Amino acid sequence: MTDKIIVTHNGNFHADDVFSIAALKCIFPNFKLIRTRDLDIISKADLVIDVGGEYDADSGRFDHHQRGGAGTRDNGIPYSSFGLIWQTYGLEICQGNQEVANSLDTDLVSTIDAIDCGHVEGVAKGISLSHTISMFNPTWQEDSHFDSCFDEAVDFASRVLTRFIASASGGINAKAIVAKAIENAADPRVIVLEKYTPWKRTVHALSTEALYMVYPSSSGQWRIQTVPVEPGSFEDRKPLPAPWAGLSDDALKEATGIEDAMFCHNGLFIAGAESFASTMKMATMALQD
Repeated sequence: MTDKIIVTHNGNFHADDVFSIAALKCIFPNFKLIRTRDLDIISKADLVIDVGGEYDADSGRFDHHQRGGAGTRDNGIPYSSFGLIWQTYGLEICQGNQEVANSLDTDLVSTIDAIDCGHVEGVAKGISLSHTISMFNPTWQEDSHFDSCFDEAVDFASRVLTRFIASASGGINAKAIVAKAIENAADPRVIVLEKYTPWKRTVHALSTEALYMVYPSSSGQWRIQTVPVEPGSFEDRKPLPAPWAGLSDDALKEATGIEDAMFCHNGLFIAGAESFASTMKMATMALQD
């Protein structure tokens, strides 16, 4: 089978063309990449990314620089080449999981599209992933070749893309586990997880009653953690008892009467004990405080 020929523009590169090529590497492990603006070479390519002035997924053309652009999302964010590639190949890259593909579009792809297209409304300020990719371009003081720098940027973007997919998949799979724990809770104010699972988004979406999460730590002990009033907040629905603040070992054992109590953070948002039973005692005491 002849390897596909993929063309993108030469010279200075941005996050949209870099991530487009990184995404296509997931679909086509072997392809010949040509970075050029030569129209004759472009016309003969199997896939053309971010150059050529044409968007037609069926014929493998994924540019957005033509008059009128290449469309916008429902939220008004225009598509750059990365967004166009993701529309066509994102589901396959995410192994058929539409929820993961949608999460990537929301958290990664659309932000890169927005920055590339100058749609800055709602985009966080500061050093962005797009800016980071741009810094792979050689500076005027360096004797580097754009193509080799582009390859380095694609390697970096491939790793980022892989981790975004893993993170999205983990978060989505966690939803069902946490939802089941909420449903099975003996007391809706104390949710027990059999293993640590990302829980905050699901708890806030499904439970207004949950105050504490109880789960095992990676080292085998158990933790009790407060539920914040909203995701990202440092204010808790119900802090742990104030007398526990900053105590550990013997001092916490004396304050709680729990023989294997280990610590309580000074911020009163997390504490721990050696055993599950003792951590549940801490939860009971905290509820009664």
